[in-house]
Amino acid sequence: MEFKDVDDIRNSLKGIAEVSGSKVKVIDAKKLRQAAIDDLVYNAVFSKNKEIKGNCRYLIKLCGAALNTKPASIQGLYEAMGRGEVSGFSVPAINVRGLTYDTGRAIFRSALKNNVGAVIFEIAKSEMNYTDQSPYEYSSVVIAAAIKEGFQGPIFIQGDHFQMSAKNFAANRQKEIDGLKDLMKCAIDAGFYNIDIDSSTLVDLSKPAIIEQQRPNFEAAAELTEYIRDIEPDGVTISVGGEIGEVGGKNSTEEELKVFMDNYNSTLVRMGNSMKGISKISVQTGTSHGGVVLPDGSIAKVKVDFDTIEKLSKVSKKSYGLSGVVQHGASTLPDDAFHMFVERHASEVHLATGFQNMTYDSKHFPKGLKDEIYKYLNEKCAGEKKEGETDEQFFYKTRKKGFGPFKKKIWDMPESVRDRIGKELEDRFSLLFSKLNVVNTKPVVARWVKPVDVPLSLEKEIENADLKVQAGGLSHSAD
Repeated sequence: MEFKDVDDIRNSLKGIAEVSGSKVKVIDAKKLRQAAIDDLVYNAVFSKNKEIKGNCRYLIKLCGAALNTKPASIQGLYEAMGRGEVSGFSVPAINVRGLTYDTGRAIFRSALKNNVGAVIFEIAKSEMNYTDQSPYEYSSVVIAAAIKEGFQGPIFIQGDHFQMSAKNFAANRQKEIDGLKDLMKCAIDAGFYNIDIDSSTLVDLSKPAIIEQQRPNFEAAAELTEYIRDIEPDGVTISVGGEIGEVGGKNSTEEELKVFMDNYNSTLVRMGNSMKGISKISVQTGTSHGGVVLPDGSIAKVKVDFDTIEKLSKVSKKSYGLSGVVQHGASTLPDDAFHMFVERHASEVHLATGFQNMTYDSKHFPKGLKDEIYKYLNEKCAGEKKEGETDEQFFYKTRKKGFGPFKKKIWDMPESVRDRIGKELEDRFSLLFSKLNVVNTKPVVARWVKPVDVPLSLEKEIENADLKVQAGGLSHSAD
Protein backbone atom coordinates (compact mmCIF):
# COMPACT_ATOMS: atom_id res chain seq x y z
CA MET A 1 0.00 0.00 0.00
CA GLU A 2 1.42 3.36 -1.06
CA PHE A 3 0.27 6.26 1.11
CA LYS A 4 -1.01 9.42 -0.57
CA ASP A 5 -0.50 11.77 2.38
CA VAL A 6 0.06 11.83 6.14
CA ASP A 7 -3.67 11.45 6.86
CA ASP A 8 -3.55 8.25 4.83
CA ILE A 9 -0.83 6.94 7.15
CA ARG A 10 -2.81 7.80 10.29
CA ASN A 11 -5.98 6.23 8.86
CA SER A 12 -4.10 2.99 8.18
CA LEU A 13 -3.34 2.76 11.91
CA LYS A 14 -6.90 3.26 13.18
CA GLY A 15 -7.71 0.60 15.74
CA ILE A 16 -4.04 -0.47 15.70
CA ALA A 17 -2.04 2.40 17.18
CA GLU A 18 -3.02 5.74 18.70
CA VAL A 19 -0.67 8.61 17.96
CA SER A 20 -0.58 11.42 20.49
CA GLY A 21 2.17 13.98 19.94
CA SER A 22 5.50 12.20 20.33
CA LYS A 23 3.97 9.06 21.81
CA VAL A 24 2.27 6.01 20.33
CA LYS A 25 0.04 3.58 22.15
CA VAL A 26 -0.15 0.24 20.36
CA ILE A 27 -3.71 -1.02 20.74
CA ASP A 28 -3.46 -4.17 18.62
CA ALA A 29 0.08 -5.47 18.22
CA LYS A 30 -1.13 -8.47 16.22
CA LYS A 31 -2.74 -6.28 13.55
CA LEU A 32 0.33 -4.07 13.50
CA ARG A 33 2.49 -7.10 12.74
CA GLN A 34 0.07 -8.61 10.22
CA ALA A 35 0.11 -5.89 7.59
CA ALA A 36 0.36 -2.34 8.95
CA ILE A 37 4.09 -2.54 9.63
CA ASP A 38 4.67 -3.83 6.07
CA ASP A 39 2.97 -0.73 4.67
CA LEU A 40 4.85 1.60 7.00
CA VAL A 41 8.27 0.20 6.17
CA TYR A 42 7.62 0.06 2.42
CA ASN A 43 6.71 3.75 2.38
CA ALA A 44 9.58 4.52 4.76
CA VAL A 45 11.93 3.27 2.04
CA PHE A 46 10.22 3.96 -1.28
CA SER A 47 7.79 6.87 -0.93
CA LYS A 48 8.75 9.75 -3.21
CA ASN A 49 7.25 12.20 -0.72
CA LYS A 50 9.68 13.32 2.01
CA GLU A 51 6.89 14.01 4.49
CA ILE A 52 5.35 10.57 4.03
CA LYS A 53 8.72 8.85 4.17
CA GLY A 54 9.79 10.75 7.29
CA ASN A 55 6.47 10.20 9.07
CA CYS A 56 6.61 6.46 8.38
CA ARG A 57 10.12 6.18 9.79
CA TYR A 58 9.10 8.22 12.83
CA LEU A 59 6.02 6.07 13.48
CA ILE A 60 8.00 2.84 13.12
CA LYS A 61 10.42 4.03 15.79
CA LEU A 62 7.61 5.25 18.06
CA CYS A 63 5.85 1.88 17.72
CA GLY A 64 9.14 0.13 18.47
CA ALA A 65 9.60 2.20 21.63
CA ALA A 66 6.02 1.44 22.70
CA LEU A 67 6.67 -2.29 22.24
CA ASN A 68 10.04 -2.25 24.07
CA THR A 69 11.94 -2.64 20.80
CA LYS A 70 14.55 0.11 21.02
CA PRO A 71 18.03 0.89 19.72
CA ALA A 72 20.66 0.50 22.44
CA SER A 73 24.39 0.60 23.10
CA ILE A 74 26.15 -2.69 23.81
CA GLN A 75 28.61 -0.81 26.06
CA GLY A 76 27.38 -2.31 29.36
CA LEU A 77 27.77 -5.86 28.09
CA TYR A 78 31.23 -5.15 26.68
CA GLU A 79 32.38 -3.55 29.93
CA ALA A 80 31.25 -6.69 31.78
CA MET A 81 33.22 -8.79 29.29
CA GLY A 82 36.28 -6.58 29.87
CA ARG A 83 35.99 -7.17 33.63
CA GLY A 84 35.72 -10.93 33.10
CA GLU A 85 32.16 -11.07 34.44
CA VAL A 86 30.76 -12.27 31.10
CA SER A 87 32.41 -14.71 28.69
CA GLY A 88 31.86 -17.78 26.57
CA PHE A 89 30.49 -16.27 23.34
CA SER A 90 31.44 -14.01 20.42
CA VAL A 91 28.86 -11.44 19.32
CA PRO A 92 27.90 -11.69 15.63
CA ALA A 93 27.77 -8.32 13.85
CA ILE A 94 25.78 -8.73 10.63
CA ASN A 95 26.01 -6.33 7.69
CA VAL A 96 22.70 -6.32 5.82
CA ARG A 97 23.30 -4.99 2.32
CA GLY A 98 20.13 -5.94 0.49
CA LEU A 99 16.68 -7.45 0.94
CA THR A 100 17.07 -5.70 4.28
CA TYR A 101 13.56 -6.10 5.70
CA ASP A 102 13.33 -9.81 4.90
CA THR A 103 16.90 -10.47 6.02
CA GLY A 104 16.26 -8.57 9.25
CA ARG A 105 13.12 -10.63 9.82
CA ALA A 106 15.13 -13.82 9.33
CA ILE A 107 17.69 -12.66 11.91
CA PHE A 108 14.99 -11.84 14.44
CA ARG A 109 13.15 -15.14 13.85
CA SER A 110 16.36 -17.01 14.51
CA ALA A 111 17.09 -14.84 17.55
CA LEU A 112 13.65 -15.58 18.99
CA LYS A 113 13.94 -19.29 18.29
CA ASN A 114 17.38 -19.45 19.95
CA ASN A 115 16.78 -16.86 22.71
CA VAL A 116 19.57 -14.66 21.32
CA GLY A 117 20.06 -11.16 22.67
CA ALA A 118 23.68 -10.60 21.66
CA VAL A 119 23.53 -9.79 17.94
CA ILE A 120 24.45 -6.58 16.13
CA PHE A 121 22.97 -5.10 12.95
CA GLU A 122 25.55 -3.02 11.16
CA ILE A 123 26.27 -1.20 7.94
CA ALA A 124 29.53 0.35 6.82
CA LYS A 125 29.99 3.85 5.44
CA SER A 126 30.83 2.40 2.01
CA GLU A 127 27.81 0.08 2.11
CA MET A 128 25.47 2.98 2.82
CA ASN A 129 26.68 4.43 -0.46
CA TYR A 130 26.41 1.48 -2.85
CA THR A 131 23.30 -0.07 -1.28
CA ASP A 132 21.50 3.31 -1.06
CA GLN A 133 20.69 2.92 2.64
CA SER A 134 21.09 6.00 4.81
CA PRO A 135 21.31 5.62 8.61
CA TYR A 136 17.74 6.90 8.98
CA GLU A 137 16.42 4.33 6.51
CA TYR A 138 18.51 1.43 7.85
CA SER A 139 17.50 1.90 11.48
CA SER A 140 13.80 2.17 10.62
CA VAL A 141 13.89 -1.01 8.52
CA VAL A 142 15.70 -2.97 11.26
CA ILE A 143 13.19 -1.83 13.89
CA ALA A 144 10.28 -2.64 11.55
CA ALA A 145 11.67 -6.16 11.06
CA ALA A 146 11.83 -6.61 14.84
CA ILE A 147 8.23 -5.42 15.23
CA LYS A 148 7.07 -7.74 12.45
CA GLU A 149 8.56 -10.79 14.17
CA GLY A 150 7.61 -9.77 17.71
CA PHE A 151 11.16 -9.32 18.99
CA GLN A 152 11.44 -7.24 22.16
CA GLY A 153 14.47 -5.88 23.95
CA PRO A 154 17.52 -3.83 22.99
CA ILE A 155 18.49 -3.69 19.32
CA PHE A 156 22.14 -3.01 18.60
CA ILE A 157 22.58 -0.95 15.43
CA GLN A 158 26.17 -0.21 14.51
CA GLY A 159 28.09 2.00 12.13
CA ASP A 160 30.74 -0.34 10.76
CA HIS A 161 34.01 0.91 9.24
CA PHE A 162 33.40 4.62 9.66
CA GLN A 163 36.56 4.96 7.69
CA MET A 164 38.87 7.68 6.48
CA SER A 165 40.60 7.81 3.13
CA ALA A 166 44.36 8.04 3.58
CA LYS A 167 44.64 9.99 0.32
CA ASN A 168 41.99 12.53 1.31
CA PHE A 169 43.38 12.75 4.84
CA ALA A 170 46.83 13.61 3.49
CA ALA A 171 45.37 16.27 1.21
CA ASN A 172 43.11 17.90 3.81
CA ARG A 173 43.08 16.37 7.28
CA GLN A 174 40.35 18.57 8.76
CA LYS A 175 37.99 18.13 5.83
CA GLU A 176 38.24 14.34 6.07
CA ILE A 177 37.72 14.40 9.86
CA ASP A 178 34.77 16.78 9.57
CA GLY A 179 33.14 14.60 6.91
CA LEU A 180 33.27 11.60 9.24
CA LYS A 181 31.90 13.70 12.10
CA ASP A 182 28.94 14.67 9.92
CA LEU A 183 28.21 10.99 9.26
CA MET A 184 28.56 10.13 12.95
CA LYS A 185 26.12 12.87 13.95
CA CYS A 186 23.63 11.64 11.36
CA ALA A 187 24.01 7.99 12.42
CA ILE A 188 23.66 8.71 16.14
CA ASP A 189 20.58 10.85 15.53
CA ALA A 190 19.14 7.92 13.55
CA GLY A 191 19.63 5.42 16.41
CA PHE A 192 23.14 4.03 15.82
CA TYR A 193 24.45 3.75 19.39
CA ASN A 194 27.47 1.67 18.39
CA ILE A 195 30.17 3.19 16.16
CA ASP A 196 33.34 1.57 14.82
CA ILE A 197 36.00 4.16 14.03
CA ASP A 198 38.32 2.88 11.33
CA SER A 199 41.35 5.11 11.09
CA SER A 200 43.61 2.08 10.53
CA THR A 201 43.76 3.21 6.89
CA LEU A 202 46.06 5.99 8.10
CA VAL A 203 48.69 3.63 9.53
CA ASP A 204 51.98 4.22 7.71
CA LEU A 205 54.08 1.06 7.75
CA SER A 206 56.94 2.86 5.97
CA LYS A 207 57.83 4.61 9.25
CA PRO A 208 60.57 2.84 11.22
CA ALA A 209 58.97 3.22 14.68
CA ILE A 210 55.59 1.67 15.51
CA ILE A 211 54.49 4.78 17.41
CA GLU A 212 54.98 6.84 14.24
CA GLN A 213 53.23 4.18 12.15
CA GLN A 214 50.22 4.33 14.45
CA ARG A 215 50.28 8.06 15.32
CA PRO A 216 47.73 9.30 12.75
CA ASN A 217 45.53 6.35 13.70
CA PHE A 218 45.42 6.92 17.47
CA GLU A 219 45.26 10.71 17.16
CA ALA A 220 42.30 10.60 14.75
CA ALA A 221 40.56 7.88 16.78
CA ALA A 222 40.90 9.96 19.96
CA GLU A 223 39.56 13.11 18.29
CA LEU A 224 36.56 11.22 16.91
CA THR A 225 35.92 9.52 20.26
CA GLU A 226 35.81 12.92 21.93
CA TYR A 227 33.31 14.10 19.31
CA ILE A 228 31.08 11.05 19.87
CA ARG A 229 31.11 11.64 23.64
CA ASP A 230 30.13 15.28 23.06
CA ILE A 231 27.06 14.44 20.96
CA GLU A 232 25.83 11.10 22.35
CA PRO A 233 22.28 11.27 23.77
CA ASP A 234 21.77 11.84 27.49
CA GLY A 235 22.00 8.55 29.36
CA VAL A 236 23.62 6.68 26.45
CA THR A 237 27.28 5.68 26.39
CA ILE A 238 27.92 4.79 22.79
CA SER A 239 30.07 1.72 22.27
CA VAL A 240 33.06 2.85 20.22
CA GLY A 241 35.43 0.52 18.43
CA GLY A 242 38.98 1.16 17.24
CA GLU A 243 41.16 -0.63 14.71
CA ILE A 244 44.91 -1.17 14.54
CA GLY A 245 45.32 -3.24 11.39
CA GLU A 246 43.57 -2.70 8.07
CA VAL A 247 41.67 -5.83 7.01
CA GLY A 248 43.56 -7.51 4.19
CA GLY A 249 46.93 -6.16 5.36
CA LYS A 250 49.64 -7.67 7.56
CA ASN A 251 48.64 -9.46 10.74
CA SER A 252 48.51 -7.35 13.88
CA THR A 253 51.00 -7.66 16.74
CA GLU A 254 50.87 -7.24 20.51
CA GLU A 255 53.30 -4.32 20.28
CA GLU A 256 51.03 -2.51 17.82
CA LEU A 257 48.04 -2.98 20.11
CA LYS A 258 49.91 -1.64 23.13
CA VAL A 259 51.36 1.32 21.25
CA PHE A 260 47.96 2.22 19.88
CA MET A 261 46.10 1.84 23.21
CA ASP A 262 48.70 3.58 25.38
CA ASN A 263 48.90 6.58 23.08
CA TYR A 264 45.18 6.67 22.32
CA ASN A 265 44.43 6.75 26.05
CA SER A 266 47.10 9.37 26.78
CA THR A 267 45.75 11.52 23.94
CA LEU A 268 42.27 11.38 25.49
CA VAL A 269 43.77 12.48 28.81
CA ARG A 270 45.59 15.39 27.16
CA MET A 271 42.25 16.51 25.75
CA GLY A 272 41.33 17.24 29.36
CA ASN A 273 38.69 14.60 29.78
CA SER A 274 38.24 11.41 31.73
CA MET A 275 35.87 10.19 29.02
CA LYS A 276 35.34 6.54 28.21
CA GLY A 277 37.45 5.27 25.37
CA ILE A 278 36.89 2.36 23.02
CA SER A 279 35.23 -0.87 24.16
CA LYS A 280 36.87 -3.23 21.61
CA ILE A 281 39.71 -3.34 19.10
CA SER A 282 39.68 -4.68 15.53
CA VAL A 283 42.81 -6.52 14.41
CA GLN A 284 44.02 -8.21 11.25
CA THR A 285 44.43 -11.99 11.41
CA GLY A 286 44.68 -13.09 7.78
CA THR A 287 41.16 -12.54 6.44
CA SER A 288 39.88 -10.10 3.82
CA HIS A 289 36.46 -8.62 3.23
CA GLY A 290 34.40 -10.95 1.04
CA GLY A 291 37.14 -13.55 0.88
CA VAL A 292 39.44 -14.17 -2.08
CA VAL A 293 37.56 -15.43 -5.11
CA LEU A 294 39.23 -17.89 -7.48
CA PRO A 295 38.80 -17.86 -11.29
CA ASP A 296 35.98 -20.44 -11.11
CA GLY A 297 34.04 -18.30 -8.63
CA SER A 298 34.86 -20.41 -5.56
CA ILE A 299 36.39 -18.91 -2.41
CA ALA A 300 40.01 -19.58 -1.54
CA LYS A 301 40.66 -21.19 1.83
CA VAL A 302 42.04 -18.73 4.36
CA LYS A 303 44.24 -19.55 7.32
CA VAL A 304 43.07 -17.41 10.24
CA ASP A 305 45.72 -16.62 12.84
CA PHE A 306 43.75 -17.72 15.90
CA ASP A 307 46.87 -17.46 18.08
CA THR A 308 46.90 -13.70 17.37
CA ILE A 309 43.21 -13.46 18.28
CA GLU A 310 43.78 -15.19 21.60
CA LYS A 311 46.94 -13.29 22.49
CA LEU A 312 45.59 -9.85 21.63
CA SER A 313 42.21 -10.50 23.24
CA LYS A 314 43.91 -11.38 26.53
CA VAL A 315 46.10 -8.27 26.40
CA SER A 316 43.18 -6.01 25.50
CA LYS A 317 41.11 -7.32 28.41
CA LYS A 318 43.80 -7.54 31.07
CA SER A 319 45.67 -4.32 30.31
CA TYR A 320 42.91 -2.07 29.00
CA GLY A 321 39.56 -3.49 30.14
CA LEU A 322 38.31 -3.98 26.58
CA SER A 323 35.79 -6.69 25.65
CA GLY A 324 38.40 -8.28 23.39
CA VAL A 325 39.35 -8.19 19.74
CA VAL A 326 37.04 -7.97 16.74
CA GLN A 327 37.35 -10.26 13.73
CA HIS A 328 36.38 -8.83 10.34
CA GLY A 329 35.78 -10.65 7.05
CA ALA A 330 34.53 -13.89 8.60
CA SER A 331 31.29 -14.77 6.78
CA THR A 332 32.96 -16.75 3.98
CA LEU A 333 35.03 -18.92 6.34
CA PRO A 334 34.20 -22.64 6.60
CA ASP A 335 31.66 -23.64 9.25
CA ASP A 336 34.25 -25.49 11.32
CA ALA A 337 36.16 -22.23 11.94
CA PHE A 338 33.51 -20.29 13.85
CA HIS A 339 33.69 -22.09 17.19
CA MET A 340 37.37 -21.11 17.31
CA PHE A 341 36.47 -17.44 17.71
CA VAL A 342 34.70 -18.31 20.95
CA GLU A 343 37.51 -20.56 22.18
CA ARG A 344 40.10 -17.87 21.42
CA HIS A 345 38.02 -15.12 23.10
CA ALA A 346 37.13 -12.85 20.17
CA SER A 347 34.43 -10.52 21.48
CA GLU A 348 32.82 -9.70 18.11
CA VAL A 349 32.78 -11.31 14.66
CA HIS A 350 31.74 -9.37 11.54
CA LEU A 351 29.71 -11.17 8.89
CA ALA A 352 28.56 -9.73 5.55
CA THR A 353 29.41 -11.19 2.15
CA GLY A 354 28.28 -14.73 2.93
CA PHE A 355 24.66 -13.58 3.31
CA GLN A 356 24.88 -11.50 0.13
CA ASN A 357 26.09 -14.64 -1.65
CA MET A 358 23.22 -16.69 -0.25
CA THR A 359 20.71 -14.16 -1.57
CA TYR A 360 22.13 -13.91 -5.07
CA ASP A 361 22.95 -17.61 -5.40
CA SER A 362 19.69 -18.93 -3.96
CA LYS A 363 17.83 -21.18 -6.40
CA HIS A 364 14.79 -19.05 -5.56
CA PHE A 365 16.34 -15.73 -6.69
CA PRO A 366 14.70 -14.88 -10.05
CA LYS A 367 17.11 -15.61 -12.91
CA GLY A 368 15.72 -12.76 -15.01
CA LEU A 369 16.40 -10.23 -12.25
CA LYS A 370 19.89 -11.59 -11.66
CA ASP A 371 20.65 -11.36 -15.40
CA GLU A 372 19.39 -7.76 -15.40
CA ILE A 373 21.64 -6.89 -12.45
CA TYR A 374 24.67 -8.53 -14.09
CA LYS A 375 24.00 -6.67 -17.34
CA TYR A 376 23.93 -3.42 -15.38
CA LEU A 377 27.23 -4.29 -13.68
CA ASN A 378 28.82 -5.12 -17.03
CA GLU A 379 27.93 -1.64 -18.26
CA LYS A 380 28.43 0.49 -15.15
CA CYS A 381 31.40 -1.25 -13.54
CA ALA A 382 33.35 -2.29 -16.66
CA GLY A 383 36.31 -0.19 -15.55
CA GLU A 384 36.70 -2.35 -12.43
CA LYS A 385 37.43 -5.52 -14.39
CA LYS A 386 41.12 -6.35 -14.16
CA GLU A 387 43.16 -7.95 -16.89
CA GLY A 388 42.88 -11.74 -16.72
CA GLU A 389 39.90 -11.62 -14.38
CA THR A 390 37.13 -14.09 -15.16
CA ASP A 391 33.44 -13.13 -15.31
CA GLU A 392 32.90 -15.13 -12.12
CA GLN A 393 35.53 -13.07 -10.29
CA PHE A 394 34.22 -9.80 -11.71
CA PHE A 395 30.59 -10.40 -10.75
CA TYR A 396 31.51 -11.76 -7.33
CA LYS A 397 33.48 -8.58 -6.64
CA THR A 398 30.93 -6.10 -8.02
CA ARG A 399 27.47 -7.57 -7.42
CA LYS A 400 27.23 -5.88 -4.04
CA LYS A 401 26.78 -2.72 -6.10
CA GLY A 402 23.54 -4.08 -7.55
CA PHE A 403 21.68 -3.76 -4.25
CA GLY A 404 21.24 0.02 -4.51
CA PRO A 405 20.04 0.46 -8.10
CA PHE A 406 17.83 -2.64 -7.86
CA LYS A 407 16.65 -2.16 -4.27
CA LYS A 408 12.99 -1.80 -5.20
CA LYS A 409 12.97 -4.68 -7.69
CA ILE A 410 14.59 -6.96 -5.11
CA TRP A 411 12.13 -5.82 -2.42
CA ASP A 412 9.23 -6.34 -4.86
CA MET A 413 10.08 -9.98 -5.60
CA PRO A 414 7.03 -12.21 -4.97
CA GLU A 415 6.38 -12.84 -1.29
CA SER A 416 6.78 -16.58 -1.81
CA VAL A 417 10.29 -16.01 -3.22
CA ARG A 418 11.30 -13.70 -0.38
CA ASP A 419 9.93 -16.14 2.18
CA ARG A 420 11.96 -19.04 0.76
CA ILE A 421 15.17 -16.99 0.65
CA GLY A 422 14.38 -15.75 4.16
CA LYS A 423 14.06 -19.33 5.41
CA GLU A 424 17.48 -20.21 3.97
CA LEU A 425 18.99 -17.18 5.70
CA GLU A 426 17.20 -17.96 8.96
CA ASP A 427 18.70 -21.46 9.01
CA ARG A 428 22.15 -20.02 8.38
CA PHE A 429 21.80 -17.47 11.17
CA SER A 430 20.73 -20.24 13.55
CA LEU A 431 23.84 -22.25 12.68
CA LEU A 432 26.12 -19.25 13.23
CA PHE A 433 24.39 -18.28 16.47
CA SER A 434 25.08 -21.80 17.70
CA LYS A 435 28.71 -21.80 16.53
CA LEU A 436 29.36 -18.42 18.16
CA ASN A 437 27.54 -19.61 21.31
CA VAL A 438 25.14 -16.66 21.57
CA VAL A 439 22.16 -18.99 22.05
CA ASN A 440 20.38 -18.10 25.32
CA THR A 441 22.17 -14.75 25.68
CA LYS A 442 18.89 -12.83 26.09
CA PRO A 443 19.14 -12.89 29.93
CA VAL A 444 22.76 -11.72 30.08
CA VAL A 445 22.01 -8.87 27.67
CA ALA A 446 18.99 -7.88 29.78
CA ARG A 447 21.21 -7.79 32.86
CA TRP A 448 23.91 -5.54 31.43
CA VAL A 449 22.06 -3.42 28.87
CA LYS A 450 19.30 -0.98 29.81
CA PRO A 451 17.90 0.82 26.74
CA VAL A 452 17.31 4.54 27.18
CA ASP A 453 14.22 6.39 25.95
CA VAL A 454 15.89 8.83 23.58
CA PRO A 455 13.50 11.52 22.30
CA LEU A 456 12.67 11.05 18.63
CA SER A 457 12.43 13.90 16.15
CA LEU A 458 9.85 13.92 13.35
CA GLU A 459 11.53 17.01 11.93
CA LYS A 460 14.87 15.23 11.56
CA GLU A 461 13.22 12.17 10.01
CA ILE A 462 11.56 14.36 7.37
CA GLU A 463 14.61 16.55 6.84
CA ASN A 464 16.79 13.48 6.22
CA ALA A 465 14.23 11.46 4.26
CA ASP A 466 16.20 11.98 1.03
CA LEU A 467 19.66 11.76 2.58
CA LYS A 468 22.36 10.03 0.56
CA VAL A 469 25.71 8.81 1.90
CA GLN A 470 28.21 9.27 -0.90
CA ALA A 471 31.97 8.99 -1.22
CA GLY A 472 32.26 12.77 -1.06
CA GLY A 473 30.02 13.13 1.99
CA LEU A 474 26.34 13.49 2.84
CA SER A 475 23.94 15.01 0.35
CA HIS A 476 20.21 15.55 -0.07
CA SER A 477 18.75 14.57 -3.41
CA ALA A 478 15.25 13.72 -4.56
CA ASP A 479 14.55 10.03 -5.21
